[in-house]
Amino acid sequence: MLFSQDIGIDLGTSNTLVYVKGKGVVLKEPSVVAVDVTASPKRVVAVGREAKEMIGRTPGSITALRPLNDGVIADFDMTAEMIQKLIQKALKNTLFSRARVMISVPSGSTEVERRAVHDAAREAGARYVSIIEGPMAAAIGAGLPIMDASGSMVVDLGGGNTEVAVLSLGDIVASRSIRVGGDHLDDAIVSYLKRSHNILVGERTAEDIKLKIGSAYSYEGEGSVDVRGRSLSDGLPKNIEITSSEIRMALLEHIKQILDLVHDTLEQIPPELASDIVDKGIILTGGGALLRGFDKAISSETKMPVAVARNPMECVIKGTGRCLEKDILNLSGKRR
Repeated sequence: MLFSQDIGIDLGTSNTLVYVKGKGVVLKEPSVVAVDVTASPKRVVAVGREAKEMIGRTPGSITALRPLNDGVIADFDMTAEMIQKLIQKALKNTLFSRARVMISVPSGSTEVERRAVHDAAREAGARYVSIIEGPMAAAIGAGLPIMDASGSMVVDLGGGNTEVAVLSLGDIVASRSIRVGGDHLDDAIVSYLKRSHNILVGERTAEDIKLKIGSAYSYEGEGSVDVRGRSLSDGLPKNIEITSSEIRMALLEHIKQILDLVHDTLEQIPPELASDIVDKGIILTGGGALLRGFDKAISSETKMPVAVARNPMECVIKGTGRCLEKDILNLSGKRR
C-alpha cells in the first residue's frame, strides 16, 4: 500500500507539533479548540493559535477548551477534530487519508489512554498509526546515544506532565512520570496572586508572568513586573508589583515534586547506569526546561551535571521525525 505522507505528531497538553517526512517541523500550535456550544452537534470554529486568542474573551455561545488534560485525552471528539484540522493546516489541505502517523504518548500512560490517542488519529483520517513514548522521542531528538551500552537520562518537562527516563541499548530501563507541568505552574501563580494579593488574573497573564520573572532557582538580575488583574474585594481592575522571589515561592511546591521525581528515578537504576549518568549528565527537554534555573535546581538536588537540550520544546517532535526518516515505526520504548 502506498502512503501519501509520513507524519509525526507531538500531541501535548499545551502545544501540538507536526513533523512531515522530508520537510521537518512544519507546524507548532497551541492545543486549544474553540467550540460553538449552541450548534447541534457542537461545531469547531477555530483551533490552535486562533483558538487560544479566544481564551477569556469568548461570548457565551463559544467556549475555548483544551481537549487534552495532564498529557492525556480528556475530550476524544475534540482531540480528533483538532488533529485533523492542524494536520490539514500543516499539509496545506493536501491528502491526509493515506498518511502514516507516528504519535508520542507519555511513558506512564495506560493502554486505554494509548488506545484513545491511536483511535483519535485514526478518526482524524490517518490510515496507519504507531506510538512512541515521549521520553524515548525526547532522548532521540536531544541527540542522546540511546543505542549505546551506557545510561542516558532525560527529563522531559511538558505542559501537562513531567517524565523522567533512563535509557540504554535502545530501550527505557527506568521511567517515572508525574502529572505536574508548565500549566500547573501557571495555575500556581494564579492561586498565589489570589491568596496573597487578593487579585484574580487569567491563565495567559500567569504564563506571561512565568516567562518574564519565573524561576526554579535564584538568578542574577532578579526583578519585578507590574501585574494587572481584577480585585477580589471590589471587582475593579487593579495593578500590583510582583517580584521574582515571590513567583519562585509560588512555584516551590511543584518544583519540589519534580525534583523528588528525578531523585526517585535515580534510585531505581543499577549502579553502573548511575555512574554513566554522573559522567554524561542529565538532559532537560520540553518547554518547562526554559524556566530559569531549572537545570541548577536539579543539579543542586542530584549533585550531577545538568544541561538544557538545544531547542528543548522541539526535542520530542524531532525525535519522532528521525524515526520517520529512518522508517522506524515500531519504537515504542517498552520498559524491561
